[in-house]
Amino acid sequence: MNTIDTLIHADWVIPVEPDCTALPGHSVAVRDGRIVAILPRDRAQAEYEAKNTVDLPGQVLIPGLINAHTHIAMTLMRGIADDLPLMTWLTEHIWPAEQAHMSDAFVRDGTRLGVAEMLKSGTTCFNDMYFFPEVVAREAAAAGIRAVVGLIMVDFPTPWAADPAEYLRKGIALHDAWRGNALIRTAFAPHAPYTVSDDPLRKVLTYASELDIPIHMHVHETAGEIHQAVEATTQRPLQRLDDLGLLGPQMVAVHMTQLLDEEIERFAETGGHVVHCPQSNMKLASGACPVQKLLDHGINVALGTDGAASNNNLNMWSEMRAAALLGKLVANSAAAVDAAAVLTMATLGGARALALDADIGSLTPGKAADIVAVDLGGVATQPVYDPLSTLIYAAGREHVTQVWINGRRVLRDGTLTTVDIDDALNQAQVWRQKLS
Repeated sequence: MNTIDTLIHADWVIPVEPDCTALPGHSVAVRDGRIVAILPRDRAQAEYEAKNTVDLPGQVLIPGLINAHTHIAMTLMRGIADDLPLMTWLTEHIWPAEQAHMSDAFVRDGTRLGVAEMLKSGTTCFNDMYFFPEVVAREAAAAGIRAVVGLIMVDFPTPWAADPAEYLRKGIALHDAWRGNALIRTAFAPHAPYTVSDDPLRKVLTYASELDIPIHMHVHETAGEIHQAVEATTQRPLQRLDDLGLLGPQMVAVHMTQLLDEEIERFAETGGHVVHCPQSNMKLASGACPVQKLLDHGINVALGTDGAASNNNLNMWSEMRAAALLGKLVANSAAAVDAAAVLTMATLGGARALALDADIGSLTPGKAADIVAVDLGGVATQPVYDPLSTLIYAAGREHVTQVWINGRRVLRDGTLTTVDIDDALNQAQVWRQKLS
């Protein structure tokens, strides 16, 4: 009999890869933080002797959710300026608040609050874009959550850096400091075409190619952004990025709500990835990403919450449901953006976009044991005819009971094991007083 660290029994396992079929009465075997096998319970009990056995009747195991776009420290700005258009929200409220209060302490406390929210809801990896990224990396590692930390770039000075040269220098130093870490990766994060000029973007492309890391960027978020770009340069932003050489497999384009058919075809040719943020796009009236069209063209689509200042949460469950419902409306088809597509977007799609799919994104032997258990036994999720459908259309973050990252249980029976939630809540109140 093979000795393993953990054997998890559940009513269903949805591995996502090779497909989203629910496997009834299956178990997941874990050793040294990796998935060893997924097999029927009776075989698992016969073949493996586990140091720790977890029995989860009425529950389903899925891969850890991947929040492919967020600004985690902005949890401290949750609700600070709601019901406003994007540019008014940014220029008159968010950017002034950041200039007044941005610091490593702000990012530390905002990251702790955001990590707690994500872990409790089954998010095991997030892709961030914000200032003081070294603080995000440190706090994520301490909490045991995976993070792709954005090496932020804008043309203008902020409390973190004075100019593009300093952003680049500090970003590369951060990448070098965390190279080889089991949980922390990096990606270049030029904010948007309208905040980063050509020369810094060329440098980002050069270094991203040398370091073999993604480029994470807001692209085609609003019609106004495109109108201003055309007036200023006669080019739509995607064409400018293409001319600069940025479109390719390393590009992680966030939002993409304003797309012409020929732009979709060209983006598909380049092998780039799209991150869909439906709730933020709806709340800011930015537009709607044509997800089914992207999928039909073979474009990998991931899912993100955006920051809690514009969502107003980091809840991938409400994001999945919104993606499914909005996707059907935009495509004018009830069959569009189905449950399997949405769960894939929230797991393997995110892993592919972040170049982490060899290690996470599905429950596959050899991959890291990033596993989430969801209880489908309550009144809001019964009866269960199809576990996958129930997950997307009925379940929520309140149904998440257990979370493992690299085989380590970071949420046990709904209780965080790596984050002091009382301290995170107390600090949130301190910042509310400062920002009010």
